[in-house]
Amino acid sequence: MNKIKIAKNLMAIMVGSALLSSAAYADDTLTGKAKTTASSAGAKIDSSMKKVDGYMDDSGITAKVKAALVNDSEIKSTDISVKTHKGVVTLDGFVAAQEQAEKAVAVAKNVAGVKSVSDKLHVKDSGKQTVKSYAGDAATTSEIKAKLLADDIVPSRKVKVSTTNAVVQLSGTVDNQAQSQRAEGIAKAIEGVKSVKNDLTVK
Repeated sequence: MNKIKIAKNLMAIMVGSALLSSAAYADDTLTGKAKTTASSAGAKIDSSMKKVDGYMDDSGITAKVKAALVNDSEIKSTDISVKTHKGVVTLDGFVAAQEQAEKAVAVAKNVAGVKSVSDKLHVKDSGKQTVKSYAGDAATTSEIKAKLLADDIVPSRKVKVSTTNAVVQLSGTVDNQAQSQRAEGIAKAIEGVKSVKNDLTVK
């Protein structure tokens, strides 16, 4: 009888220990899941906050650039649009002369927080282009087209070239950023070119 009682007691102790271990494991598992969930939620919140901060930073930079352009008497900023993405400012629109475009870019670059400036500004057609300058622009355009045609990297048939007062504009489509940069480099290397407006779109 004593042996039976002892056996029963041992069995009860073992069952109790098993139940306690199971409860402890379940508690640890729930705690671990709770910590994982909290960590995941925290990461998502942190990511969202960073996106909001980035958006606010870009908005602030855009506002500062616009204010700087308005305060510069040499620039007619009403025809210039300003956009900012991750600190990169894009200036688009029209100016009366190439000097104003260059001035606008310089002003934007001096604004705190600006990493770089993409110049998409175009010079308005003043109607005062001389026959000599027109002939020079036509020759420049032809030379650039010939260089692009001879290049193995740039898909020249997809690239349009126009020149006004020695300012070259590239438009059309290319397959990648390397081709866009290559085309711009070829145009800039032509003698007499003042600047290049790269409006090429990467597919």
